[in-house]
Amino acid sequence: MNEVVRQPKTGPKTRRRTASKEVRRQQLIDATITSIARNGIGGTTMSTVTEIAGLSQGIVNFHFRSKQNLFEETLTFLAREHHDHWHKAYTDAGLGALDKLLAIVDAHFHPVICTRKKLSVWFAFYGEAGRRAIYRSLVDNIDDERFEISTELCRLIIEEGGYSGIEPRFVAQMLESLYDGLCLHILMYPGSLSRDEARRQVRGYLSGIFPKHFEISPA
Repeated sequence: MNEVVRQPKTGPKTRRRTASKEVRRQQLIDATITSIARNGIGGTTMSTVTEIAGLSQGIVNFHFRSKQNLFEETLTFLAREHHDHWHKAYTDAGLGALDKLLAIVDAHFHPVICTRKKLSVWFAFYGEAGRRAIYRSLVDNIDDERFEISTELCRLIIEEGGYSGIEPRFVAQMLESLYDGLCLHILMYPGSLSRDEARRQVRGYLSGIFPKHFEISPA
């Protein structure tokens, strides 16, 4: 007589209980992003996060030492996601310096990165005067890498085009300011500025600085 082997149940509740540590952490980080976008930093608590995630208070305490630790991990996740996105675009772009610079520009306004929910979280963190220095320290290295790459690309473009009187670091600094300003506009005035229009505005700035490179206008 053949013995019937009972397979373990694999329904949603079973999968939920046995989710990996990485999955649980990501669920909590995603819930933190949603909570901050809805309630701000001050209105986000362990309770609002666990309610959104559909998890117990004990789970969040197990994965994160404190609310501040959860906040810092959330910001680090967003910074790393942003970095990986623009860095891949930069790496995959053509060999020309302009192509690579425009790939970095476009990556800032990609629909995966430039969402009102994620922008809400970025600006909520930077609005925290008491902890701004802590939050900046978490992402400064990532931002510095992008700035230095952009500066070098601008230097190459200036050299290629024989432009004079243009400081590559100044152009790179202006790009960083444009990213921040346009993203804030998208957040504050929904519907008045699209991601594509923001991207075109940055490209318009670059076309005025490097007109020879835009004689055949890049898309």
